[in-house]
Parts: sequence; C-alpha cells; structure tokens
Amino acid sequence: MVQSLNVSGIVNAFRVIWNPSLAMPHIIVNDIRCINYSNLKKVGNIKAIGFDKDNCLTAPYVSTIYPPFKGAWNDCKTTFSKENVVIVSNSAGTEDDVGSKEAQKLEESLGVTVLRHKEKKPAGGHFLESIPAQETAFVGDRILTDVMFGNRNGNLTIWTNKVITEEGDNKVALVLRRMEYHLINFLQKMNVKPPPHPSISSHTIDIFIHKE
Repeated sequence: MVQSLNVSGIVNAFRVIWNPSLAMPHIIVNDIRCINYSNLKKVGNIKAIGFDKDNCLTAPYVSTIYPPFKGAWNDCKTTFSKENVVIVSNSAGTEDDVGSKEAQKLEESLGVTVLRHKEKKPAGGHFLESIPAQETAFVGDRILTDVMFGNRNGNLTIWTNKVITEEGDNKVALVLRRMEYHLINFLQKMNVKPPPHPSISSHTIDIFIHKE
C-alpha cells in the first residue's frame, strides 16, 4: 500500500512552536514490552488503549505482530479485553487502504479492531467514544503523529523510542523520526512537560514501566 502525503501531520507540526507540550509524551519506553499494562489499569485508571501499527507493533507494512512482542501483546489484550484495544494507523484503515483490505487483514492477525478514519494523525478525534479520553492511553513510535494525536485528545501518551526496523519504512518517516529524537532532546533540556494527566498527577511514571 502506498501512503499519501500526510498534510495534517505537516500542518499540525507547527503547533509545537506555540504549544511544545503537545510533543512531549507522558511516558517513554523502549517498546511495548516495557509497559506495565496491569498498573496502567489498576493504578492509572486507564480503561482502554490505542496503538500505532508500523514500528510499534509490527515491522513496517507487515500485518503480523513482531515475534518478540507476542507475550506483551497478549498481556495487553488480556488486561484491557480485546474490545478496548484499538489500532489507529496512518496506513491501514485510512482512505489509502482501498476497501479496508489491510485493516481487515490486521484485525484477523492481531485480534483487535483497526479504526477506519479519514483524517490522519495527529488530526482526528478521540478513537473510543464509549470511554473518556482521559481514561485512554495511546502508544506509538512517532512524536509528531502519535504523541501529538494522543495529547491533543487528552490521552495518556506513551512513546516507544526504539523502532523495530527501518527496513522497508516510509522514507519521509525515516527522516522525520530522526528529527523527532533531536526535538525531544531539546524539549527535555528546556524542561518542557507533557500536558497534565490525572493518571500521573499523584504517581511517578516508574510504576507504569517494566524494568529490564
């Protein structure tokens, strides 16, 4: 599948200039294995969770879970139940995905719903109308799409900063991701904080991270 230009991503990136906190994730981990899903639910009062796909759950444009992540993925689905786990991709489920063929393939492979949506992240509204945004987490590997999407919608945002592979990835995404690492380093030096969120207001973020 060929991805069309993400105009929304380009336009919304300029929001960082006026509101840099939108680019700051609440929690930073290497990958989805580092997330303590049980504590997110029990301590953080998170009732649902959304994920980006490429380089977060799967290799780019692959429909199966990255094998080392199988245990964590099953743990996530067991903790929140499958109906409260959603994939929000900028490829599968978008208008680039003709007939939603890729979305359907993903749903069969990963066992959760893939959101059908017209607006690409970071645009678009909250993805689970049945659960309040502040009781939802969003996980992804990209700052200017995934983290900004979650922060704009009031979610608890989790950035997975170690990609699965750059092989086969969108060339534009490769360049932007490397810029995002520099952006996060700069914002951290400037002591920029993520938007306030009740899940971490009275807890340290360590409780939501599995230590290696």
